[in-house]
Amino acid sequence: MNTMNPLDMIQQWYRKHCDGDWEHQYGIVIKTLDNPGWLLTIDLEETDLKDKRFDEVVIERGENDWVFCKVESKQFKGACGPNNLSEILTLFCIWATA
Repeated sequence: MNTMNPLDMIQQWYRKHCDGDWEHQYGIVIKTLDNPGWLLTIDLEETDLKDKRFDEVVIERGENDWVFCKVESKQFKGACGPNNLSEILTLFCIWATA
């Protein structure tokens, strides 16, 4: 999975978990922030990641170049600068497949 681009990786992960039930209660949400930036939320409930340890990621390179990721309440939560969306998708996919 990690030889693909980040969008392909997240699509494959999502498709793997769509079983006729999971996608009706859970899913993936990508929203914009007014910082500006992006907010990514991925539900982990009823997946093999629901109890997997994740070490919080905090990267601050500049005003518009930052990444923050954590797992909280059975959700992967990522926030980032306007050009870092592929970076948080990649961080999720690397963790999910490790």
